[in-house]
Amino acid sequence: MNFAQEIERLAKLHAEGALTAEEFTKAKSQLLSTPAFSKFPVKGIRRQSTRKFYGLPLWAIAIGPDWERGEMRGHARGIFALGDIATGWFAFGGMARGFLAIGGLAIGLFAFGGAAVGVLVAVGGAAIGGLAIGGGAVGGVAIGGGACGYYAFGGGAVGVHTISPLHQDPAAFDFFQQYFPWFTKFAHQ
Repeated sequence: MNFAQEIERLAKLHAEGALTAEEFTKAKSQLLSTPAFSKFPVKGIRRQSTRKFYGLPLWAIAIGPDWERGEMRGHARGIFALGDIATGWFAFGGMARGFLAIGGLAIGLFAFGGAAVGVLVAVGGAAIGGLAIGGGAVGGVAIGGGACGYYAFGGGAVGVHTISPLHQDPAAFDFFQQYFPWFTKFAHQ
């Protein structure tokens, strides 16, 4: 039985009334002090601002597990959020959701990450958004190794107006020259 299953078993026994709160806490402490877990820090970081703005803390940090709350990953919620999972206006984390999101998986108005989904702008290894820039880019305007969009610029570009090694659409060239003049040096007109 692994650690998570053992914690779940103890929680179930406690919920059924077979363990008192004291017995549950003692069993959990014993489990956490076993040699397999004593080598690793098992206490995560949970901090947040006392100041609130629109019901959210000004800043919040949640990194690592918090066994007492039953969380395997920290979920930070605040105006500025930093955590394993971060939700806020400005979110930074493994999975980040916010107006500005930066992380492994970033979702927001402006998203930057390994995989980025942005309503307006997405920049990442895989990017989906209004303006998508990445190794694989899908959007209204897509720039990347593989680009798919109304205006697409890349090694493998698919769309209505494209610039690629195989095809140079004059309308796409004019568009990219007007809005992205530094990219047109890579296109041969």
